[in-house]
Amino acid sequence: MSDRETSLNDNAPPQRRVAGAVVVHEGRVLLVRRRVEEGQLSWQFPAGKVEPGESCEEAAVRETKEEAGLDVVAVARLGERVHPITRRQVSYTVCELVGGTAHVADADEIAEVAWVTLLEISQYIPYGLFEPVQQHLDVVLRS
Repeated sequence: MSDRETSLNDNAPPQRRVAGAVVVHEGRVLLVRRRVEEGQLSWQFPAGKVEPGESCEEAAVRETKEEAGLDVVAVARLGERVHPITRRQVSYTVCELVGGTAHVADADEIAEVAWVTLLEISQYIPYGLFEPVQQHLDVVLRS
């Protein structure tokens, strides 16, 4: 993470903090498509606002359950940045699937879910991924 990203993160208002879950299972990563797009942002990792008193890891686990109906556990934090499209501070956490089948669990917020291969990611997220997330997926999704 660059010094610029770190300094921006430290100054982000708490109400703009978002936690994202990077969930890999059987050679694919989970993405959700939001009902309301933010610019180019349509497909993304399960994510949502960090609630008061909640850690980013706890929020990533909760949001995955709320949006995709999956039970996951937080494994490792990959880093955080100010998202180039939403301008929100986003923390990315690797989560391990422990139960459930992915489905649209919050139909008001989520339009669809997809398990995507490494080669398919750019079709869903054409503007690229946060470098630490991309590096993690390059390692765990390479066959």
